[in-house]
Amino acid sequence: MSLIDEEDPADEISRIEARIEALAEVSERCRKFILASKAAIAGGGVLLLVLVLGLLSANQTVAIGSIAAVLGGIVSLGSNVATLRQTMAAISEAEAQRSDLIGMIDLQMVGDRTMKRI
Repeated sequence: MSLIDEEDPADEISRIEARIEALAEVSERCRKFILASKAAIAGGGVLLLVLVLGLLSANQTVAIGSIAAVLGGIVSLGSNVATLRQTMAAISEAEAQRSDLIGMIDLQMVGDRTMKRI
C-alpha cells in the first residue's frame, strides 16, 4: 500500500495544490530574473558598443562594468531558464498526480434542482 492509499485523497489533493501554487511563485520569480538578465545583457552590450564606437569617453571602469553586466546577465539567464524548465516540469508532474487522485475519488452526480427565488 502506498502513502496515498492510506491518506484521504482530498487532503493529498490540497497538499499537491499548495505545492503547485508554491512552484508557480518560483516560476514567476524566474521569469522576472530572466527579464532582468536580458536587460543586463542588452544594457551592457549597448554600453560596450558605445565605448567601442567612441561615443563616450573611454573609461576602463565603465568598460569592465559593461563586460561584467553582459557576462553576469548570460550566467543569470542560463541559470534561471534551467530552473524555470525544472519548475514547469515539476508543476506538470504535480498536476498529473492531482488529476490521478481526483480520478480515484468516487464522485457522485448532483441532481438538477431548480432553485427557488426569494
